This record gives sequence, C-alpha cells and structure tokens, in this order.
Amino acid sequence: MSKTTDASIRDLVAGYVEDGMTIAVGGFGLCGVPFDLIEGLRDSGAKDLTIVSNNMGVDGMGLGILLENHQVSKVVASYVGENRMFAQQYLDGELEVEFNPQGTLAERLRAGGAGIPAFYTATGVGTLVAEGKPHAEFDGRTYVQERGIVADLALVHAWRGDVDGNLVYRSTAQNFNPLCATSGKVTIAEVEELVDRGAIEPDAVMTAGVFVDHVVRSTEREKPIEKRTTRPRGEEN
Repeated sequence: MSKTTDASIRDLVAGYVEDGMTIAVGGFGLCGVPFDLIEGLRDSGAKDLTIVSNNMGVDGMGLGILLENHQVSKVVASYVGENRMFAQQYLDGELEVEFNPQGTLAERLRAGGAGIPAFYTATGVGTLVAEGKPHAEFDGRTYVQERGIVADLALVHAWRGDVDGNLVYRSTAQNFNPLCATSGKVTIAEVEELVDRGAIEPDAVMTAGVFVDHVVRSTEREKPIEKRTTRPRGEEN
C-alpha cells in the first residue's frame, strides 16, 4: 500500500499534531533538516510542544521558526549555541531545556524505537546530567540510567524514498534522521527524490518503510549553509 498522499504537507502535519505533543525532528544544524515539515508544523499553530532534536536550528531557519512563533515549551537537545532566540526565551523562563550528551541523545532515540524503555551509560556520571537519575554499578564502574524516547510524532528528511516509505539518506544528512524515524509513534518523511516501488535496492534501504507512515516530496530550495568560511581568490593555501 502506497504511503504517499495527495494532501498538502501543511494539511498532513496538521492532521496529526496536537498541543502538548512530543515531536522528534531529524537534522543536524541545517543539514538533513525537514524544512517543509517544520514549516507545516509552524502553520498548524500547535502550542506547548516538546521538541527532541540535536539542536534548534538557527534564527529564522529550521526549528528556529517554531521558537519565533512561540510554539515550543521544552527542548531536549545536545547543542543550542547558534540560536539567539533560544537563549532569550530560556533566560526569560519561557523555555525549558533538557541537555543530553550527543551520544546519549542518539541512543535514547534508538532505544525508544527498539522498544527499550531504559539503558545505563557511564556518560554524564558525576555531572549535572546525572542528577536525580538512578545509578547502578557494573563491573566496578558507576553508570547512570537514561530513558528511551518515544515521540508522538517524528519528522525526518531523506534523500530518496519510495512509495512504501523505504528511505535512503545521503552522506552527513543521515545524522539523527534514522533515529528519529524509528522513535515516532507516527513518522512523516520528506524526500528529495520520490521513486516507485522496487526502485531502491533492498540492501540500500537505511530506514525500512515499516517505520514510516507517510512520505512526501520536498520542495526544491537552495540548501542553506550554517557557517560560510571563505578567503580572497588567488590566496595560496
């Protein structure tokens, strides 16, 4: 059964999102970000959202547009240093922040998608990250318990997808997208190339269609660069 839809991205996202939801969003900085789905989430007007993502984009781009629209009440992330709006809302007490070491956040998403409610890791032991969490000792070393993350909705971006929802990511745009895709109770994927059934070799599939509820074609746009470093032409290396 095809998982494509004739509904607009805006209507598709609005049909699932509700106030107070936890939403996992793929991407890293401005790489591999589901820009169209995030815009659909913004247009839904949903409020009091908890966003789980590596970071919150930048001012005016990616997840940053949700902050500008004051739709987010909590962020679970590993890095947020490029967003001034984020910092201001946090300092004003408008935004709750739960920082996670990057690898821990990735494993929490993977565990949630695999049906693992919790796991132990040595990362963060003895720091603020571990405060208030259960600890246990294994083989003479102390570990802290971290909970798996199951999101109400996951929004991801892939390079190629077929009508059954099988996804292929490209290079570093893979980042958090496969982890978010499996962690969602409902997962919507936007793809740059939408192909027919059988066009993707089984061995090339990175996220199986069983994890994806809807797949849509993303709009063509210039891919933004988060940090551009240049030097004058003719300058020697």
